[in-house]
Amino acid sequence: MQFKNPEILYFLALLIIPILVHLFQLQKFVKIPFSNVHFLKKIELQTRKSSRLKKWLILSTRLLLFSAILFAFSQPYLSNKKESKNYHNYIYLDNSLSTNSKGKKGNLLQVAIQEIIENASEKNSYSLLTNTNFFENITKKELKNTLLKVKNVSSKLDLNTILLNLKPKLKNKTKSLDKVFLISDFQNNYIKEFTNVTPAFSAIKLETSRKSNISIDSVFTNSINSNGFSIKVLIKNQGEEKNNVPIAIYNNNKLISKLSSSFKKDSQKTIEFSIQNQKNFNGKIEVTFSDTFIFDNTFYFTFNSNQKTNVLSIGKEADFLSKIYNNNEFNFLHSTLQNVNYNSLAKQQLIVLNELESIPEVFAKKIMEFTKNGGNLVIIPNQKIDVVTYNNLLKKLSIGKLKNKRNTILQVTNINYSHPLFKNVFSKKTTNFQYPTVKSHYPIQSLQKNNIVSFQDNSSFISQLKNSKSNIYWVSSSLSINNSNFTNSPLIVPVFYNFGKLSFQHNQLYYRINSNNQIDIETQLEKDKVLKIAGTETTFIPLQQVFQNKVTITTNNNPQISGIYPIIKESDTIQTIAFNYPKTESSLSFLDLNELKKQHRNITISNSVANVFKEMNKKNEVHWLWKWFLALAIVSLFLEILILKFYKS
Repeated sequence: MQFKNPEILYFLALLIIPILVHLFQLQKFVKIPFSNVHFLKKIELQTRKSSRLKKWLILSTRLLLFSAILFAFSQPYLSNKKESKNYHNYIYLDNSLSTNSKGKKGNLLQVAIQEIIENASEKNSYSLLTNTNFFENITKKELKNTLLKVKNVSSKLDLNTILLNLKPKLKNKTKSLDKVFLISDFQNNYIKEFTNVTPAFSAIKLETSRKSNISIDSVFTNSINSNGFSIKVLIKNQGEEKNNVPIAIYNNNKLISKLSSSFKKDSQKTIEFSIQNQKNFNGKIEVTFSDTFIFDNTFYFTFNSNQKTNVLSIGKEADFLSKIYNNNEFNFLHSTLQNVNYNSLAKQQLIVLNELESIPEVFAKKIMEFTKNGGNLVIIPNQKIDVVTYNNLLKKLSIGKLKNKRNTILQVTNINYSHPLFKNVFSKKTTNFQYPTVKSHYPIQSLQKNNIVSFQDNSSFISQLKNSKSNIYWVSSSLSINNSNFTNSPLIVPVFYNFGKLSFQHNQLYYRINSNNQIDIETQLEKDKVLKIAGTETTFIPLQQVFQNKVTITTNNNPQISGIYPIIKESDTIQTIAFNYPKTESSLSFLDLNELKKQHRNITISNSVANVFKEMNKKNEVHWLWKWFLALAIVSLFLEILILKFYKS
C-alpha cells in the first residue's frame, strides 16, 4: 500500500490524547450512609466492570474513527508505481520498407500504429522515434496525431543506433522509471551487441504472414556495340518455387520486351534483355508477382552509351596507354610537349605526363590550373629528368618534393588492396603472382602520400598525392622496357584503367537510396547557379562542388523514393539518374528474439503491441483505498452511537 499524502500520517501521533483522557479520567464519588451494604456489594462490583468495558469500547471506536479519517486524507492506493511520479514511455517504431507487408491482422505498420493509439494511457507522456524523426515529450493526443502521419520510408536504423539515441534521454540509467519499447520486424541487418549499460527494453516483433519473396537484386551490362547493348537482371527468389513469373522491361514507360521465367526454391537467376538502337535509355524493370514485399518488384536504371572519359597523354608515346584507354570507354589523345594544345587541357578529365625529361615553367602553370579545376594527373618520370623543373611543378601543386634517384633493382611486391583503385579488382589477396622489377626510381617526399603499390622495402612505387581539388598519381619509375617490366605485369591494366575511370564519375546504371553517391556532371555553371534533382513528388538541391568543366554532386539522404530523376540546370534537363531502394530491405532473415534475450537479460519480448501496452497499463493501474477508510470511519461512528445508546452499565 502506498500513500499520495503520506505526511498526514504523522497526525496519528495525536491519537495519544484520547488514550490519555480515558486513562486519567477521574470521577468523584459521594459517600452516602447506608445501614447494611452486605447485600449490595456484589451488584456494585458488576457495575464497575461493565462501566470500564463500555469506556474501552468507546475509546476503541473513537481511535478507529480518527485513524480511518487520517488514512482517508492520506489517500492510500495499491499500484506497481508511485502515483506522484510522471512516467515516460520511449517508443521506437520501425517504419522501414519491410514493415509495409501483411501480417495476420493486416499491414504491419498500420496495425502497430492503431494498437498504440488504442492502448496508450492518457496519464503517461511519450517520446516517439522513427527511422527519420524523433518526437520528444509529447502527450497521448500529440502521439496519436504524430502516429497517423507516419509512413514507410527507405531509411533504416540498426539496434545500437536506436539505443544510443534513446540512452541520453533516460533520466536514470540503472533504475529508470521510464519504459523503452522497440517495435520492429527485426530484420537480420540489425547489429546486436550489448554492453553492461545497455538500457532495459521491451522488444515487440512484427511478423509477416508470408515467408516467400522475389526481388530484383541488381542490373548490369557487359555487352555494348553500335547496334545496342545487353542488360542483365539478377533476380533473387526467397522461399518456395515460383513458376512462369512475368518480367518486363520499359523505356520511359514504353514496353520494350517481356518474358516469363521460373525460379527454384531459395535461388537466384540472371535474365538477359537485348536492347537495339537505344543510345539513351531510362529503364524500368517490373516483376509481376504478389509476395511479401512489393517495393522490390520494380527496378530503375539509366544508360547513356555516349559517356566516355577524356584522357590526354603528353610526352613519349606508349602502346600500353592506347590499348588500355580504348575507344569504347575513353576519348584518348596523345601529344608531344612541343605540340600540345593548351586550350584543350580544360576539356580533359585525366592527363598523363609520360616520361618528360623536363617541365617548362609555362607548361607547369597550365598543369596547375588544370588540377585546380578538378582534373586528375598521372606523372611518369623519364630515366633522366631535370629534377629542378619537376620539383618546381610539385611545389606549385603543393604535393611534395623529389629525392635523389636510386639506382637499385627492386621488386614490386606490395598492393594496397583497400585503395579505391582496386575496388572489385581482386576477389582475394594475391600472393603468388610474378613480381615486376624496377632498376631505378625517384622517391618522393610528401605528407599527402598514400601508397597504392610498393616495393619490397615498403617504399612507394605508385602513390596517390591528393590536393584539395584533384588526385595526382606519382609513378616513381620510368616504365620503359629497359628500366622496368611493369608494363608486362597484369597489374598495369587495373591501375591505369582505374586512373581513367575514377577521373570522371559518370553516372552509373543506378544508385542506392541512403548511400553516399558521388556523380560528376559534365557542364559549366555560372556564379550563384546550382543543379537540382527533380522527381514526381520532390525536388532537392544536392551537395555540389563546381569546377571549370564539371560539377560534382553528392547524394545521401535524398531522394527517399525509387525512380528516374532528371538533373536540372535552370529549366533544362541535362542528364537523368536512377535510384533504387537498399536491397537489404528485401531480406526475409529476421533476428531470433530469444537469442537476443540471452545476450541481455533485461529484455522482454512479445509479438503483440496491444498486449504489451495493456499489461503495462494494468500494472500501473491505481486502486484508491480512501473510500474504504472513509466507510470504516462512518462505521466506527455508528458503533459508538450504538454503544452509547444501547449499552447500559
